[in-house]
Amino acid sequence: MLQKLYLSLCFSMLFQYVLLAQNDTTNIKIDRKRAVDVENIVDTIKQASTIININDTIFENKLTSDTVNNSKNQTVSQDTVLKISPNAIEAIIDYKSVDSIHFDLKNKITTLYYKAEILYDDLELESDYVKIDMESGTIFAEGVADSAGVVHGKPKFKQGQQEFKTEKMSYNFNTKRGVIHSVITQEGEGFMHGERIKKMEDNTTYVKSGKYTTCDLDHPHFELAFNKAKVIPDNKIVTGPAYLRIEGIPTPLAVPFGYFPNKKGRANGLIIPSYGESSNRGFFLENGGFYWGINDYIDLAILGDIYTRGSWAAKARSNYYVRYKYKGNFDLSYAVNILGEKNTAEYQKSNDYMIRWSHVQDAKAHPTRRFSADVNMLSSSFSKFNPTSANDYLSNTFQSSVSYSTSFRGRYNLTANLRHSQNTLTKQVEMSLPEINFSVNKFYPFRKKTRKGSLKWYENITVSYQNNTMNRIQTVDSLLFSDNILDGMRNGMKHTIPVSSSIKVLKYFNWNNSFTYNERWYTQSIDRNWNNGELITDTIKGFAGNRDFNFSSSLTTKLYGLVQMKKSYVRAVRHVLTPNLSFRYNPDFGNPRYGFYKYYHDQNGNLRQYSVFENSLYGNAPDRKAGMLNLSISNNLEAKVRSRKDSTQDIKVVLIENLSLSTAYNFSLDSLNWIPLVINGRTTLFRNLYMTFNSVWDPFVLNEEGKRINQLEIKENKRLFRNTSHDWNFSLNLALNQDLLDKLLGFDKADAKKKDSENKTSNSSSHSGQIWNLTLNYNLFYMNRENPMTGRFDDDIVQSLGVMGELQLTPKWKINFSSGYDFKNKDFTYTAIDVYRDLHCWEMRFNWIPFGFRKSWNFSINVKASALQDLKYMMRKDFRDAYY
Repeated sequence: MLQKLYLSLCFSMLFQYVLLAQNDTTNIKIDRKRAVDVENIVDTIKQASTIININDTIFENKLTSDTVNNSKNQTVSQDTVLKISPNAIEAIIDYKSVDSIHFDLKNKITTLYYKAEILYDDLELESDYVKIDMESGTIFAEGVADSAGVVHGKPKFKQGQQEFKTEKMSYNFNTKRGVIHSVITQEGEGFMHGERIKKMEDNTTYVKSGKYTTCDLDHPHFELAFNKAKVIPDNKIVTGPAYLRIEGIPTPLAVPFGYFPNKKGRANGLIIPSYGESSNRGFFLENGGFYWGINDYIDLAILGDIYTRGSWAAKARSNYYVRYKYKGNFDLSYAVNILGEKNTAEYQKSNDYMIRWSHVQDAKAHPTRRFSADVNMLSSSFSKFNPTSANDYLSNTFQSSVSYSTSFRGRYNLTANLRHSQNTLTKQVEMSLPEINFSVNKFYPFRKKTRKGSLKWYENITVSYQNNTMNRIQTVDSLLFSDNILDGMRNGMKHTIPVSSSIKVLKYFNWNNSFTYNERWYTQSIDRNWNNGELITDTIKGFAGNRDFNFSSSLTTKLYGLVQMKKSYVRAVRHVLTPNLSFRYNPDFGNPRYGFYKYYHDQNGNLRQYSVFENSLYGNAPDRKAGMLNLSISNNLEAKVRSRKDSTQDIKVVLIENLSLSTAYNFSLDSLNWIPLVINGRTTLFRNLYMTFNSVWDPFVLNEEGKRINQLEIKENKRLFRNTSHDWNFSLNLALNQDLLDKLLGFDKADAKKKDSENKTSNSSSHSGQIWNLTLNYNLFYMNRENPMTGRFDDDIVQSLGVMGELQLTPKWKINFSSGYDFKNKDFTYTAIDVYRDLHCWEMRFNWIPFGFRKSWNFSINVKASALQDLKYMMRKDFRDAYY
């Protein structure tokens, strides 16, 4: 009965196609040369210009009349149960082809020709020849050879995340098993080639006569060849004995079995160390350890180095990331470095450490709270005896900070910082643990909530508050983790209350007044006296403090001068003059009644003043009265010039960014009241040349001993000032590349593109030209100072030159270099040359430092993909091998 239903359904489908062909003969053609036989019905449906899409509904399950529905139990109107073959296909098959589709109704076989596409559940298949056997539920696909014997349209098979390129294949819809011949499939970063692959229902595949590679070519540059293998998707690949072939040539490099992780994302496991020999440290294993993906947000790698001559190192590295909240990383290292033989002059041993931590909070994490960290701590000899970046090696100062800040009620702000500063030359370390700042934003205490009319002068008075608390440690790096490190800690607290106002005077002048109160709290003070010919200084524990206040007032305005030249290339010149007159006063807090300063008698009986808060964090109140009148004038000069590209546009050019003159008169001094005149200037020339100028002019003359005396130059030498020094600083930062050079030489880009296109047409492998860039950094500091003893000026010139560049000889050859020249020592500075060659699936690197303490070279050829990162060849001469 099932066969009769199947035949009636096929006749129905054939009749529908005939009707379609009559309605639109441009889309579907029926080949009438073939006869229709009831015993062996074969028909051919061809397409003229479009692809038809036929849904196969042959075995939809519930039957009513000749409508086929989907149910596992087929029923007719008489409640007769129709049993379905266990080989029946349960899902709908969508298929199409460009050339033709053949239906063999007797044998229940459908054949598709040329660019056939099959969609069944999660299976996708493309091929030039596809045969579907509905009875057995199998599909067969292969390519088709043309008249020259070249095979086209080879099957491309995809199920889920697995993709296969093959010569031919067969697949069973019911068992979900398949056999694939001459296949190439991608597994993670690698590619699996196999003469015959058997695919199981759980997507596990068994490979016979295969090879594994990370090269994406059909004929790869290298492979690990094996006889059999098992591939577990998203897990691992395990092979039997395997050996390495390069360009199809077998090598003696072989392994008893192969294991390749195939899991997406992170995977826990061992990190295989690199090995080698150092002439100074012996045989070694480096960067071996264990990787642990703790969870979806954080990982940890524990690494270590070991050398046969006693050196070793332990390292811990971690990365963490929470989306929309924060991200960061840790890098901790401890190394024991032993160089040379014991009891020899070359023997050196150092215990080095490095602590690095970076934490960045996402801007969307919290509206008022911020937390960040940038920690960079290391021992003074770490960069000397351990591989580090060139920037670390050339730096002698390192700074760290961990900061938390918040604000609340729109007015109050709190910041807590942990700071670290280190100099690897002096070995000095300074740490603030912690430094806390609390502030209140300025507010107007005399303003009314409801404003009526214009503001009174006193309503512009503002008040704010700042509090700074700090604990500070100063030591050397070798004592940083000693037991008594906290004994030398200094601490204190400073309160500052500024009261200020700003008033408009005579429409164009701003009059600013300020009164500031300062108070400092400490947990200790000192007492000093002379006893038995020795100066004794005692530290007194307990609360102590000092306080002071000052007043300042300033008057400032801006004057503008403008010259316009409409018909000139220079359209306008503007001069901005900013004069400023200010006065500052503070009382004398050195009076003994305040207790901030005390006295002792030295061995000669002379009375000496000292501060009881000497070497404190925030200092002491001023020990003398000060009344200072300051005068300064700032100048800015800009021009507008006509654009060469657009006559309607003007370009602003800054001629002088700033030229300022400043001096002062100190009323509190009994002589030499005038402060020397200081002239500062800065500007930028040609967009890349930065220039600063500083000059000092003294109004007082020198005596025969070269000391300033209270006599003015205008009276003695008929001049206002005497020049004591002038300094010039030039800095040139120039970035050059091929595009800039072509622009300077007037080279037409359109012509270049045309020429490049012609070159590529004549020779597809030709290179369009050198691609390069060059950065020059040049600094010149000229200092000219007066020698008070001789009256002559001494010159001093400091110069530095730095060069960095990149040269791409061909699309696959690239050279990077950096160097410089020390004009004082007449020698090259740190120089490094890096050569890189792209070898498709491999890469070659050569790093060379030709001279200096880090004189070394490193040559490596390795596979690009991380799955085979240990497949490499390396040669090196380490700077620690002491061959220089």
